[in-house]
Amino acid sequence: MMPNTPAEPAPLDNSFNIPLRTLRLRDPLCWLAAGLRDFRRAPAIGLFYGLCFMLMGWAILGVFQHAPIYTLALSAGFLLMGPFMCLGLYQVSARLERGEKPTLLDSLTAWRRRLSQIAIFGGVLLILEMIWGRAALIVFAVSFDGMPDFAGSITKLLDPENLSFIVAYLAVGGLFAGLIFSISVIAMPMLLARQADAVTAGLTSLRLVLAQPGVMLFWGFLITSIVVLALLPWFAGLLIAGPVLGHASWHAYRAAVID
Repeated sequence: MMPNTPAEPAPLDNSFNIPLRTLRLRDPLCWLAAGLRDFRRAPAIGLFYGLCFMLMGWAILGVFQHAPIYTLALSAGFLLMGPFMCLGLYQVSARLERGEKPTLLDSLTAWRRRLSQIAIFGGVLLILEMIWGRAALIVFAVSFDGMPDFAGSITKLLDPENLSFIVAYLAVGGLFAGLIFSISVIAMPMLLARQADAVTAGLTSLRLVLAQPGVMLFWGFLITSIVVLALLPWFAGLLIAGPVLGHASWHAYRAAVID
């Protein structure tokens, strides 16, 4: 008889053993459609979060009027930290997926089960945002004699004489935006859905972007375009666009990662 041997423990999640699905280019449109369905199924909760996004938009406007050099980094930071801000919306989508009834209180406390890992990942995003803001200041410093006063005017900022500054500023912003998007696009939903640590979630998100750049670039383009359009009517569009994108990000995770 063969001696009894103890069963091998199941391998822990790491960024290299979490299987990913192959996505299609049209999949981001499906995620948006699913996000809209979730919003319609829990509209009151969605509008609460949408109001929070709209207030964040007003905060961006206030920053532009008083400290315009921080506006681009702050607005992109709000956009790219959306997965962190939308934990409650992920919780709502998860409840709906299981056939349960979501509540606002439950969504507001979704972070409790994974507080330490979510805090670690949020800290990483915050550090990247601070470095981004410092880099923006350096670009201003080397582009102008002293710190210019645009007096809250986009027209002054986009003057053709400032072309070299605009190119450098957007290049730096694009670099940080791409990095933050890559490590966060599915990281927060993953932290909420499974027992993965912050490093594993961030690296899995990065692995997805590097493995399927076309689909993820299209998803990033859709997110950016929708948010920009939602900003136009005094940020009122964020009442709907914010929660729909939050729900859609949950479905992006569910479509990309095999649980």
